[in-house]
This record gives sequence, structure tokens and C-alpha cells, in this order.
Amino acid sequence: METKISQWLDSVTSFFNPGQHLPKCNRDIILGCEKEVAEVENTGTDEQKIESIMRLSWALVHSTQLEDVQRGITMLEASLSGTNSPSQKSEKLYLLSVGCYRSGEYSRSLQLVEKCLEIKPDWRQALYLEKTVIEQITKDGVIGIGISVTTVGLIAGGIITALASRKS
Repeated sequence: METKISQWLDSVTSFFNPGQHLPKCNRDIILGCEKEVAEVENTGTDEQKIESIMRLSWALVHSTQLEDVQRGITMLEASLSGTNSPSQKSEKLYLLSVGCYRSGEYSRSLQLVEKCLEIKPDWRQALYLEKTVIEQITKDGVIGIGISVTTVGLIAGGIITALASRKS
């Protein structure tokens, strides 16, 4: 019995806590990446600079802090237009999609991951993210419908109660 209750609680918790399966990044990792970017900025090659900025972008969009996620999105958007390599473009689109997902922009996240999959159709991480985003959009729709039905029910109940009290 306890096992069933525990499983039920886990499923409810996972339902209301989206994104638990995506990696999360803490402040220490972000600070390390920022330090690396600063060091490479003056002495590194162009390739080292690009790699260190990509690591920082990855850390930012996987952060638990929304302001870090937004910063990562901004960095990736700024760098996307100057990207010629299809591989780098798909990586940036994927990270942008992760950032949008983490910030609750599910429709935009889905659009970005689909663009990524146009470039790399078999990329497992992108396919998994696409599935996750679609599931989240579906869950949000179900929750929205439930809230709407509950609201309509409460309003109808209030009207019925008011009409019943007038007749009395």
C-alpha cells in the first residue's frame, strides 16, 4: 500500500515539476565558465573562444536561476546569426530551445528544437527535448482545461445558489 502511495506521489510531483530530467547547473559551474571565457578572451584562439562561450551558454541555459537562463538565451541569439557551420547552428538552436523550455516558453522551444532536428534529424538529445516539450505543452493544456472547467463550475454554482436564494 505504501509503495502505491509513494509511486502516486512521485507521479504527481513529476507532473507539477517539469524539466526535472534536464541537467541543472549551479552557480559555481557558471562562475567557472565565466572565468574561462575571461581567460581565453585575451590569450586564446578563435576556436577556444567559441568553445568557452558555448560552455558558458550551456551552463546558463541549464541554470536553476531564471536570470541566468535569460542571459544564456540572449548570448545564443546574438551569436546565432554569425554561425556558418550547420553543426554549430544545430547546437545553438538546441541550447536556445533548452533555455526557452526552462523559462516556460514552450511553443518557441518546440519551434527551435524542430529547426535543430531539420539539421540533425537523428540527434537523440534534441529528439528527447522535442518529446519533453510536447509533453509539457499537453500537460499545460490539460491543466488549463481543468482550471477552466472548475471556474465555469464555480460560476454556475454561484449563479444557481443566487437564484435559489432569491426564490426563497
